[in-house]
Amino acid sequence: MCYCCFIFSDFLRRPTSRLISEYSKTNVCFVMFLDVKTLLKLSSEGNVPDDRGHLGLWRTVIVKNLPCEDMRRTGKVPKLLVHRLFPSSRYSIWLDSKMRLNADPLLILEYFLWRTRSEYAISQHYDRQCVWEEVLQNKRLNKYDHTAIDEQFIFYQSDGLTKFDASDPHVPLPNVPEGSFIVRAHTPMSNLFSCLWFNEVDGFTSRDQLSFAYTYLKLKQMNPDKPFFLNMFKV
Repeated sequence: MCYCCFIFSDFLRRPTSRLISEYSKTNVCFVMFLDVKTLLKLSSEGNVPDDRGHLGLWRTVIVKNLPCEDMRRTGKVPKLLVHRLFPSSRYSIWLDSKMRLNADPLLILEYFLWRTRSEYAISQHYDRQCVWEEVLQNKRLNKYDHTAIDEQFIFYQSDGLTKFDASDPHVPLPNVPEGSFIVRAHTPMSNLFSCLWFNEVDGFTSRDQLSFAYTYLKLKQMNPDKPFFLNMFKV
């Protein structure tokens, strides 16, 4: 199993070691992706990797020759394509660098995947349920170029994306995730969903919350007879 985060900020949040079992410390791969600039910043503050490249539980991976100038887009590679980076791993947990791991990874798998018989778990947005609202909020806060957001959203609507309606029994899930915490089993459908989602953030804006609903729609259109066990939990 792999537990990952990608840091391109100045603050390091280490997992709470006393809450991690010895079994997990031995068998879970705790991976932190760093760019060189952030590594130098952390090192200047005394957070220097040891001879094995570890910072506490973290195994550091220094990324160079980054694929995109936009670090938000670059960060989507380990976030969404972890099954491609670690093909032998059966499970993975993604945590944004703004969060800290405060539970044993095996307990996380049990609670979010095994107990619910899910293959992909991601939290619902704490405030917004419909991607229409997310589009307006991104433009209101100038999160991305407005023209690029409009082009993306117009295309999604033309390809069948509709508003979320909580009263509609045929619409099973809210379509805006929070996105900073993802738990997944590396099953064929889970891997396909992640690849499709990455294609959207690579082809349109890097705001992955805007493309989640369309990715889910596209997955179901491509595989109408195959179930995708998605757990969108409330926070």
